[in-house]
Amino acid sequence: MQEWVFPFIKTLHSDKNSAYSKYMDDAIFKLPTPLVLSKVVDSLDEIYRIMNEIQTADVRGDVYEYLLSKIAQSGRNGQFRTPRHIIRMMVELMDPSSDEVICDPACGTSGFLVAAGEYLKEKKKEEIFFNKQKKDHYMNHMFHGYDMDRTMLRIGAMNMMTHGIDNPFIEYRDSLSDQNSDKEKYSLVLANPPFKGSLDAESVSGDLLKVCKTKKTELLFLALFLRILKTDGRCACIVPDGVLFGSSKAHKDIRKEIVENQKLRFKRPWIRHSYCLTV
Repeated sequence: MQEWVFPFIKTLHSDKNSAYSKYMDDAIFKLPTPLVLSKVVDSLDEIYRIMNEIQTADVRGDVYEYLLSKIAQSGRNGQFRTPRHIIRMMVELMDPSSDEVICDPACGTSGFLVAAGEYLKEKKKEEIFFNKQKKDHYMNHMFHGYDMDRTMLRIGAMNMMTHGIDNPFIEYRDSLSDQNSDKEKYSLVLANPPFKGSLDAESVSGDLLKVCKTKKTELLFLALFLRILKTDGRCACIVPDGVLFGSSKAHKDIRKEIVENQKLRFKRPWIRHSYCLTV
């Protein structure tokens, strides 16, 4: 496994500049003994057996959420899974078309991008896959995801590839910093950005601070979404209830911008104190 199989897996994608190749390059096989590897394989066999028996349950999502709970930094970095039925609801609300340019600026494992791709395959299969240009756009130019955790990017790139999207643009980037110069670039944003965690205030883009001067990531991400969307672009994102009820100047500024200059709708989805905003 260490000397032959894993190195082979790292070279599966023919394009050396692809997201898969880029983030698998520094991946390490860490299972120390044959006994541990055997237990892992047996556990995976059991998980896939359960998945086959219980088609309605999000077994993989539950496993991922459990693993995140065991990572000490998960709370600090905001890496929490959005339940699949909530992602699906948000994608259906947006009803993406075959010529969208879709972005998740805090993509994690690319759950929103995968769901959008699956929705398009299901609803607009003939329109996309029987047209050479639209298929090329779907495979190579439609999906954009950014994150600051290389492990998440690696999982996200593999997730997209295993769902049949050959070359998504998955990149390491601090979306809130000056490193991100995107402006009026995307027609659709789908996201569940981190609501807490460490933030280097000095690196936050000046454009975002002009909209709302704050260190709260949920407000800064909303300002970012407005900046990166094209005219007539749409956004569906998860926010904490503080966005709706916070009394600080920054909260008021972002609400004023969204209510007065955008078309706002909100739904209260799956857990107490969280909302889905569609803009």
